[in-house]
Amino acid sequence: QVQLVESGGGLVQPGGSLRLSCAASGIIFSVNAMAWYRQAPGKQRELVARITTGGSTNYADAVKGRFTISRDNAKNTVYLQMNSLKPEDTAVYFCNRVSPVFPSWGQGTQVTVSS
Repeated sequence: QVQLVESGGGLVQPGGSLRLSCAASGIIFSVNAMAWYRQAPGKQRELVARITTGGSTNYADAVKGRFTISRDNAKNTVYLQMNSLKPEDTAVYFCNRVSPVFPSWGQGTQVTVSS
C-alpha cells in the first residue's frame, strides 16, 4: 500500500524559505517520477514541480527560479526547497507521482506565507 507523508510546512514571512519533505513507502521509489502539488483555498490542486527518475526537473511558471525539487532514492524521499516565498504560495502542499498519480494522497503540509 502506497503511503506518502509530507512534512516541513509552517508559517513564514514573505521572502522567507521552507524545505518540504515527502517520505514514500510501499512503492519502488526510484522508478517513479515524482512531483509536488499544492491546493490553495477555493482552488484546484495544481502541479508545482516534478522530477524524473533521472533527476531532470520541471517547474510551474509561478515558482520557477524560486523553488527547487530534489530526490534521495536511498531515503525514498522527495524534497521541495522554497525560497523567496510569496503570500500567493500559501496552500497545502502534497507529493505524489507524476501522472498517473497514486490514488491515495497524503495529508499534505500547510504552508502559510504572511507577515
